[in-house]
Amino acid sequence: MKRTLFTLAIAALSAIGSAGVFAQTTDTGGLLRDKAGKTLYLFDKDVAGESRCFDNCAAVWPPFMAADGAQAAGKLTLVARKGGGQQWAWGGMPLYYFAGDAKVGDTSGDGSGGVWHVIKAAGGDKPGEKRAATGNAADPYKY
Repeated sequence: MKRTLFTLAIAALSAIGSAGVFAQTTDTGGLLRDKAGKTLYLFDKDVAGESRCFDNCAAVWPPFMAADGAQAAGKLTLVARKGGGQQWAWGGMPLYYFAGDAKVGDTSGDGSGGVWHVIKAAGGDKPGEKRAATGNAADPYKY
């Protein structure tokens, strides 16, 4: 069943691969990452279509910005940023990186402050469903 779900997730994501978002298998299942393999996160304080992470927050949690002319596809959507530019979003929820992820594949921001989460793409959960906090991130990043 998990293999089937992952295959379906990969098929759904193939259409949005040109935007640079892919499901990659990890020890914890399939996670959404950018084309370079960097983990993408959701912020619980955001609302669909609107980022609430700016200034100091965005220094620690940089937005996953879209290139000019980028086109939304499937669950991968675009959100206008305050101050200009567009940010990629998953089902309308803005996507971010974590500055504390030292290398490709790191997920050290997962569960940070109880409000930051990796995006599971397969492994029994629906795309966009948040993973339980792991407690491996420091509270200073709670925004």
